[in-house]
Formats: sequence, structure tokens, C-alpha cells
Amino acid sequence: MPVLGFGTWQNDDPEQCAESVRTALETGYRHIDTAQIYHNEAAVGDGIAAADVPREDVFLATKVWIDNLAPEDVVATTEASLDRLGVDSVDLLYVHWPSRTYDPEATLGAFADLRDRGLVDRIGVSNFEPHHLDRALDALDGDVFANQIEVHPLLQQRELREYAADHDTELVAYSPLARGQVFDVPELTAIAEKHGVSEAQVSLAWLREKGLTAIPKATSEAHVADNWRSLALDLDDEDVARIDGIEADERQVHPGFAPDAWD
Repeated sequence: MPVLGFGTWQNDDPEQCAESVRTALETGYRHIDTAQIYHNEAAVGDGIAAADVPREDVFLATKVWIDNLAPEDVVATTEASLDRLGVDSVDLLYVHWPSRTYDPEATLGAFADLRDRGLVDRIGVSNFEPHHLDRALDALDGDVFANQIEVHPLLQQRELREYAADHDTELVAYSPLARGQVFDVPELTAIAEKHGVSEAQVSLAWLREKGLTAIPKATSEAHVADNWRSLALDLDDEDVARIDGIEADERQVHPGFAPDAWD
């Protein structure tokens, strides 16, 4: 899984979405993330098809929405997602949230069946806390590839990072720029000025330093390129320690159906 991906949340104008995906791929990104609830899978597929990049070089992930987690709905809606994306399979399929129709054994059993059919290469979860992960790992005999969660310097998720390391599970960071809040963090601004880069690049480089994959959203070509340049930024130990020392717990995404552990 490429360490820097391209997020498409709230990128729901079909033409803009397809163009931004094409731009991202032709800039160098090889990891595209979408979801059923984003209502843009068809546009994402159009962007992949339009890019001068072979499909087999693209790591493509989507997510099953919380209304669709009963086993029969997992299968039917995933098949529909593949049709919209215009692909035979996805590299990673996530449970979007452990909520509503989610049942660990039944839902993840359907995910495993899709993998056995070759429609899904890897199984992931999203917005899972440790106790959700324990049951998911049990249901899949330890085979949970990734947990996609909100992570950034203002929400450092130390417990989940430690859990992922202990259980050999990848962590994928959504909202890695804290929905733009990283531009107003003095520590990040100081580090950005030191290196002559943007605060966005600093946040993405810090996540990479921590072993996380990040999937920043961007629509403009300038932001797509700026985020991509974070791969060339090497933070020193002082930079990392300064970011580690930020004392904040500022979650940007907290819907009413979020796990009770967040209440």
C-alpha cells in the first residue's frame, strides 16, 4: 500500500472528482481512496480510466457504508461499487464504521467471502477502537490489513498507533491536515518555515515518520502537488519531538453514529 494516498471525501462534483483523480495519478500518486457514501465511485473510476497509468499500478480502496453491513448487503453493494468504479476488484475494502448494521462475525464473514471470490484483495476496517479491533481480529483469524482513522498532529491517536504496531495492522490516516487546522498550529508553522515547506507537508511527513499512510484530500492541482512534495521532506528528531509534544485532542469528524467509546 503506497504510503501517500489521495482522498476523495466531499469531492462529489463528478467532473472535478474525475479530473482531480486523474491529476493525482499523473502527479505520481498510486493510492486512491473512496467510499460508497461519498457518492463519487463512478467519477473516481472515470479518473482512473482517464489517467495515463495502468490499473494494476493503482492501489484502490473503497468502504461499505453502515446501512449495508448485513451480509447480503455487503455482497450486493460491493458488487455495485465495483461496477461504478469500472474495475474487477479493489485492493482494499473497509467496513466504514462499526455502527448500525455491523456485526463482527456476519459482516466480516461476508467480506471474507468476497475476498475468496477475488473481488477484494485485502480486508480493512475504519473508525475502529481497540475493543472493536479485538472482535474483528477474532472474526478474521487475525487477518485485518488496515484500520483507517482520523490522525493528525492535533489528534495523535497514541493508543491506536500502539495497538496497530502490536497487532501488525496498518494505520491509514484520514483528515491528515485536520480539515485545514494544521495551518494554524504554531509548532507546525515554525517547522514549515525552517524547511521552506507548507504546514501540510509537515503534517504528512510526521505521519509518515510514525509509520502511517495518509490520504489527504485535494481538488486543485496546486494542493495535489504540494501534498505530493511531502514525500521529499525529512523531519529531524527535533521536529518530530516538537510535534509529538503538541497537547491536543481535536477530533474533526464525530458523527452521531460514532462508536460509544467516543461519547
